[in-house]
Amino acid sequence: MANHVYRFPQFSLRFAPIWRRNFLVWKKLAKASVLGNVADPLITLIAFGYGLGSLLKSIDGIPYIHYLASGSICMSIMMAASFEALYSAFSRMHVQKTWEALLNAPLSLDDVLLAEALWAATKSLFSGIAILLVMFALGIGLHPATILVLPLLFLTGLCFAAIGLVINALARNYDFFTYYFTLVLTPMIFLSGVYYPVAQLPHWLEQLSQFLPLRATVELVRPIILGGWPDRVAFNLAIILIYSVGAFYLATILTRRRLLT
Repeated sequence: MANHVYRFPQFSLRFAPIWRRNFLVWKKLAKASVLGNVADPLITLIAFGYGLGSLLKSIDGIPYIHYLASGSICMSIMMAASFEALYSAFSRMHVQKTWEALLNAPLSLDDVLLAEALWAATKSLFSGIAILLVMFALGIGLHPATILVLPLLFLTGLCFAAIGLVINALARNYDFFTYYFTLVLTPMIFLSGVYYPVAQLPHWLEQLSQFLPLRATVELVRPIILGGWPDRVAFNLAIILIYSVGAFYLATILTRRRLLT
């Protein structure tokens, strides 16, 4: 039994119907869902971009609203993927017993978890595309290279979905997620260069923050949206991939312990 719990995930194309099932359920409430995920970053962009931007005109020669928008889209992807992998996945696993029903079919738990992670990443990408359209309307990122951020946003969504599934496997109720949002995600936002350059942080904290997945995403996405090319591409991609693979494997172990032992 122990070997079963710790073995590496084994995937098959059977995850696809589960992903499709989640998509069809979401499709019924798609407008409200996308609006909810876009409203918060849009309010932040307008309030801080134009409010604080009237006092802080630019950062390193970049108009502050452009600087903020290119960081906020990364934050929004993180939050959208996290909400889906936490609240929605927990509902399907624990409250609605959807996972239990799926496991009565010829499906493995590995397939279910992969479908959940990919669906959370997909849903976050939908929100990211909507935010990009808002940015285009504001005249931000209007150049062909911006299309390159889409795979980066999907990969970021997958990373935070995997981390969210770890927390989901540990949670006993919805209140547990408050600790994760308050003690992990919120501090990460302020340490990752979303609102201001990480160079403003104390040196030791700035060095520590370079290993955060959100900072890695911001450092990849922001330069592309602003018309440049990111530094340390391999390093930042490696950070995101390590978190994605490591968190998914840990989520698989913890979920097997919870549901299959």
